[in-house]
Amino acid sequence: MSVSAPGSLAGLRPPRVSGLNFTAVDFETANGFRGSPCAIGMVRVRDGNVDELFFKRMRPPQGFDRFDPRNVDIHGITAERVAAEPRFADLFAQIREFIGGDTLVAHNATFDLEVFESALEVSGLSSPGLRALCSVRLARAVYQLESHALPAAAEEAGFHLKHHHHALWDARAAAAIVVDIAERQKANRLEDLFGRHFIEAEELEAWTPPRAYESRATRQVRQYEKLFDARTPDISDDMLPDLMRWQDEGKNLAPNPDADPEHPLHGEHVVFSGNLAIPRADAKGLVADHGGNTSSKVTGSTSLLVIGDGVSAEDLQAADPVPPLQARKVREARTRIERGQTLRIITEQDFQQLLGEAWPIKS
Repeated sequence: MSVSAPGSLAGLRPPRVSGLNFTAVDFETANGFRGSPCAIGMVRVRDGNVDELFFKRMRPPQGFDRFDPRNVDIHGITAERVAAEPRFADLFAQIREFIGGDTLVAHNATFDLEVFESALEVSGLSSPGLRALCSVRLARAVYQLESHALPAAAEEAGFHLKHHHHALWDARAAAAIVVDIAERQKANRLEDLFGRHFIEAEELEAWTPPRAYESRATRQVRQYEKLFDARTPDISDDMLPDLMRWQDEGKNLAPNPDADPEHPLHGEHVVFSGNLAIPRADAKGLVADHGGNTSSKVTGSTSLLVIGDGVSAEDLQAADPVPPLQARKVREARTRIERGQTLRIITEQDFQQLLGEAWPIKS
């Protein structure tokens, strides 16, 4: 199913908020990789009124198009349901045309920009450069609610979100929130509305492929590509990593006293930086199981820093540090190494090799 208004509705209704113009967007994804969009909803707003709607289901980029049951349970879209639909790459020209020069609005804008970013990267497409403002941040600044999740914030804005996790309905809800707050605060320019609450736009840079440095999400998934490729046989549901979860530090557990003293992690003092393919709490548990210690920050006892975010061994040797290597923990570790502390910095792949069969994801 696709929805697109036959033409602009501008001028057919009196302005609700004169000068308030933007496009709201929402994605649904097939699996735990951001670059696997399977549906997009967009709402063009002109003078505070809905001007035009855009909704498309799609096949995710080839090679990243396996549907994870966890995602299907959320949005109800299956591989069979989109089998006859075009891929993201085939739709992007239409998507870009609909957005035009608008600033985007999304409820958790970081996620939707990252979907654009990763999907463009793995599709081999150029990025036009996009900017987005986050309606959940605006709702938190204005609405006095226990939860600012989309259904609650939309209800406060007077919009009944009938079908949550339907991309078009969610985009409509995000648009309604921004328009409602603009009305309450008598702000008729998007930048002024967000600016008065010190909320800055998030930017996706323009590039022409190949991109010099891929995003964290894309670099990380490259290690597990065949798991996300629908053409790869014999991949069970439990083999699919969820690369979207927030990396909570988790508890620092006591080392297993019965662990093998010959294991390479035995006696190590390990710290993690960046996103891993497994929850950080699980990674800490694996270290403790093998007789190692973990900490949430780099200290004088740290002997091993594991970096996720898709960092490669080549990145560790590069003269110019890639973005994940500019993180606070990495800078601290490198300073301590320069001062003589015995401390190794390794990648997620190195960590996986140290664990061998104990690593839970079989790539």
